[in-house]
Amino acid sequence: MGNRVHYAVEMNACKSLPRPEYPRPQFVRHDWLCLNGEWEFEIDQGDSGLHRGLLERPLKERIVVPFCPESRLSGIGNTDYLNAVWYRRVVTIPKAWEGRRILLHFQASDYDTFVWANGAEVGRHRGGMTPFVCDLTEAARSGEAVTLVVRARDNARDSMPSGKQAWTHGNGGCHYTRTTGIWQTVWMEPVPLAASLLRPKIIPDTANGRFLIEQPVFGAQTGLRLRARLRDGAEVAAEAVTACGVDFTPRVELTVPPQRVRLWSPEDPHLYDITLELLDASGAVVDEAATYAGLRSLSIEGMAVKLNGKRVFQRLVLDQGYYPDGILTAPTDAALEADIRLAQSAGFNGARLHQKVFEERFLYHADRLGYLVWGEFSDWGLGGREAFQGWEKTDAGMVQRSGNHSGTDFPPGYTAQWLEALQRDFNHPSIVGWCPLNESNQRMAERITSHDDTMRAMFLAAKLYDPTRPVLDVSGYSHRIAEADIYDSHDYTQDPDAFAKRYSAGGIYRNDSAEISSIPHRGQPYFVSEFGGIRWNPATTKNAHSWGYGDDPKTLEEFYRRFEGLCRVLLEAPHHFGYCYTQLTDVFQEQNGLYTFDREPKFDLARIRSAQRRPAAIEAV
Repeated sequence: MGNRVHYAVEMNACKSLPRPEYPRPQFVRHDWLCLNGEWEFEIDQGDSGLHRGLLERPLKERIVVPFCPESRLSGIGNTDYLNAVWYRRVVTIPKAWEGRRILLHFQASDYDTFVWANGAEVGRHRGGMTPFVCDLTEAARSGEAVTLVVRARDNARDSMPSGKQAWTHGNGGCHYTRTTGIWQTVWMEPVPLAASLLRPKIIPDTANGRFLIEQPVFGAQTGLRLRARLRDGAEVAAEAVTACGVDFTPRVELTVPPQRVRLWSPEDPHLYDITLELLDASGAVVDEAATYAGLRSLSIEGMAVKLNGKRVFQRLVLDQGYYPDGILTAPTDAALEADIRLAQSAGFNGARLHQKVFEERFLYHADRLGYLVWGEFSDWGLGGREAFQGWEKTDAGMVQRSGNHSGTDFPPGYTAQWLEALQRDFNHPSIVGWCPLNESNQRMAERITSHDDTMRAMFLAAKLYDPTRPVLDVSGYSHRIAEADIYDSHDYTQDPDAFAKRYSAGGIYRNDSAEISSIPHRGQPYFVSEFGGIRWNPATTKNAHSWGYGDDPKTLEEFYRRFEGLCRVLLEAPHHFGYCYTQLTDVFQEQNGLYTFDREPKFDLARIRSAQRRPAAIEAV
């Protein structure tokens, strides 16, 4: 993105606030107000606050938003179960916003969130990973103060998609400190009163060198028109205008001049700026917003996944997006970008974003830096507390005795939250695939369970909303969707020789056991989407709270040999389109990262890069 509008917007943010940068880089308006910073706060352990008058009175503590109360950066640092929490703040609506609708945005709040303005409920949202908006127009006036009150309910032991948040009181195995309530930016913006632009859907068409834009309009009415302009640098390279009817979503095509066609790729992450304008019958601009797009294609040929018609081996690293001081929230925007650069410095060209819908700013940096990512939903926890009762923590990690990660029977309503993630992130060219579920363990039963319904619903939702990217039904373990675009496995075998026997002859490994049953591979592209996980932290090797997969290497040289051997096997496997190494950084007690939790390198990065530089077999076909 040329960032002329983007940078101007960021200048409006108060740099003394935490996380002051514009939170929605894929759909930018000039006027906005960041509400991060100090709020009143109170823990409501019995979830009785509404009955006790917390809606009407000041709250007892202070918290720094957008950091969750479990984090150090919030100023609270309470890691106990927090069944409900309350926030309160008085905000003055800018006088300059008079005559416009006032929208209050929450980029993410975990899990059931209720919002009041001057005592009137203005919104509620279920889900901990996706944004939502409240309309304050009827409850607040420009130039006047409005009292905002927020309640977030988050009983961590209920059935809900919570990703890697711990179910037990403390951290254990691959489950980490919980996040409750607001954990991404809170902000406000004014929009035109009668009609305004909503987030567009931008579809790249590389075959014809163009972008197809579907632009929904709030309050669409006869006489309105949509004008879209594409810029390559400072010059307008394409323009299109269309009518905005009340009975359809406006669509325009922006064709890039042949001499200006540059395909987005890791080597050349070129982005085009796009300006969107809503015009009235006289041609006056009613509303405008800025966005950007990358012109790139994804396709499947046999067992290869192609980027812009070329075989590109996906050297991915597992990234869980946790931070020592902010937990799920990066302490700064620069920290998001830095994690991408850490992965690239280690030789990876992308990441599997694991059990978390990452902050949208992360994807913005991935777009700019040419970093390939798989979008994933935070599904762990859907089956309720019982889903984890069969897991035991051992020196080798979390070992399954019975039960499963994603549960055997859960309602399909969580597809709505998955659709919100798809809608938010569709336009990011860095996203090269979708993964709604992770490590779902299912026996092949005689009856069809709600688990099967949910898996199919989430798969179909992704395919229907986004036919441009491959969709994996589940990462690892129990594959159940025959038409899934991708097939994968998780394989933490630590011996490179045993690893080679499994894959070097073109073998396809299927996770299978008494608890895990999958339909067979049917020839679609295949990769090992989790491997490695080698623990290395000599200072904590004997600590029962520190773990990784398999036996610890005895020496640093043994680690290198194991890492190099495992990577070599998968790079030489003739039918693999990529791999994903576990993992980028240590996360609390899980000590198997290439970097420490504080983002310090643990290894010689030149040697880690070198292990991944050999050409992949599938690229040579």
